[in-house]
Amino acid sequence: MTETNRPAAAPPEDEPDLLRDQFRQLLRYRRLLGAGVGIGLLGGVYLGISTADTYVSVADVVLRAPTDDPFNPSLAPDKAINIGSERQVALSSSIAEQAAKTLGVPDKGVPALRAGLQVTNPPQTMVLRFTYTASSPKEAAKRANGMAQAYLHKRQEALDVTRNTMVKGYADQRDPVAKQLDDLAKQINAMPAGAARDAALGSKTDLQSKVNTLNNNITKLQALDMTPGRVTSPAAPPAAADGPGIPMSLALGAATGLALGLLAAWVRLVFDPAPRSEGDVARALRAPVLGYLPRDKTGGGPLLAAGEADPRLAEEYRSVAFRLAYDARFADRRRLLVVAPRGSSETAAAVAVNLAASFAETGKDVLLIEADLRTPVLASQLPTDAGGRPRWSQMTGGPGTGGPESDWPDGRQLVVDAGESGAFDLIPGDRVRNVARALTSPRATRLISEADSPNSTVVVLAPPVLSYADALALVDRVDGVLVVCDPRAVHRSDLARIRELISGAGGTVLGAVLHSPLPGEKRGKGKAASAAPAPEAVQPPPAREADAAGGRLPGEGGDTVALRTVRSGRR
Repeated sequence: MTETNRPAAAPPEDEPDLLRDQFRQLLRYRRLLGAGVGIGLLGGVYLGISTADTYVSVADVVLRAPTDDPFNPSLAPDKAINIGSERQVALSSSIAEQAAKTLGVPDKGVPALRAGLQVTNPPQTMVLRFTYTASSPKEAAKRANGMAQAYLHKRQEALDVTRNTMVKGYADQRDPVAKQLDDLAKQINAMPAGAARDAALGSKTDLQSKVNTLNNNITKLQALDMTPGRVTSPAAPPAAADGPGIPMSLALGAATGLALGLLAAWVRLVFDPAPRSEGDVARALRAPVLGYLPRDKTGGGPLLAAGEADPRLAEEYRSVAFRLAYDARFADRRRLLVVAPRGSSETAAAVAVNLAASFAETGKDVLLIEADLRTPVLASQLPTDAGGRPRWSQMTGGPGTGGPESDWPDGRQLVVDAGESGAFDLIPGDRVRNVARALTSPRATRLISEADSPNSTVVVLAPPVLSYADALALVDRVDGVLVVCDPRAVHRSDLARIRELISGAGGTVLGAVLHSPLPGEKRGKGKAASAAPAPEAVQPPPAREADAAGGRLPGEGGDTVALRTVRSGRR
């Protein structure tokens, strides 16, 4: 008893695997990544060139608050000076105008002089840092020092004006009181002793106290140290230009461009409807990916991969067949429907032929049915002849019997020699007037039911499932469906729709076989194939009418032809 095992569900991917998979997908957008790096390099070149003749010089100024005792530890300069306001004053137009007078800059050059200045305040300090950018080192140092001196000069003027204003205010308050005091003193001198004189003396004492207080205030203001600050680090001509330089600019530009390219690739990946990994295909079909065909570099490649110089393709087909053989859903009925999503079914035909050869290699009786009745090409592309095994063609209603069922299948049988893999039978397709009637006919049903025989397998090739409904008409009799697609040419929504259509028709998606774009499709979107020379193949077999005239009916014995060197055409 042969034990068949249903393949276990794909284990959930952990986060590192998902990240690696997403990173590999991002690397597929090489054009976006290259464009990002190119833009970054251009930006780096521009940055390096634009900063090559730019020089920066710095002058530091520490601020002081007016004080009568600079050694008093209780005096907090940060309480007397608003460093933010002073920074705004240093950037004001009045400072630039004052510096322009000192530096000999004309009035129309004041905006440019002001534009080159930057004033910053290091944290937790009372320092203003004057940074000036110019096109020459000497000019940068000269203007930085000039702006710092202009600021100190303007601050000194502002402090002097404030002190003079306050002194004048106190003096204006003192002068009337002093005059009143002088007048009262004269009156007291003329008064006789008594109560009136005592009252006048009391008033004189009060007035004298007020005058003394105002005089003390004026004296304190005049004694204040009004130094606004000092330059602790004068600006000096810089030894080198400001900026990272050409090599560093290129490195920074390349890193920034790569980051932009990765961001653009990630956005493109998020909005890309095509599956970019085997996991996306498996999630959309809810079925495993059974194989990924190697890239074909022969411009179409052999239809039958057995015996080719590169064994990778044949081994991949054997691997797919092995995985199908151990799938309990396929092992129960051994009926496989091979379809493509849409467009060309050339690769699907190659998969169907090579799976039939792989099953024949295991010793099974294999029947390949070409159910593509709209564009049947296997009989014309493969050097085969009628012959061999009458068991597949023993059915009623052969050619010439008339009736609606006499078109297809008509009893023709071709035997394909797969070399070391053995041989399998081929029922070629044929153009019919009513495709739906031919595919659902009782003879087609009996033909597919040959898989119920012991050690038998039936492989059916159908047109693209999203282009025609032919494949859906066969699903309920075949059950197991294999989807052959190029993940870059199909959308995830298309794969989900295929799964829904097949499930709704009563079938099951066994898995998917992925492949790369064909060379002709990649270069010219299918146009290159029409201009390519005809594939190396023999002429198609004679027409059925000629066979009948020669006394040989389709389905009778004949020679077999090896297919190992036959090139597939475009479907």
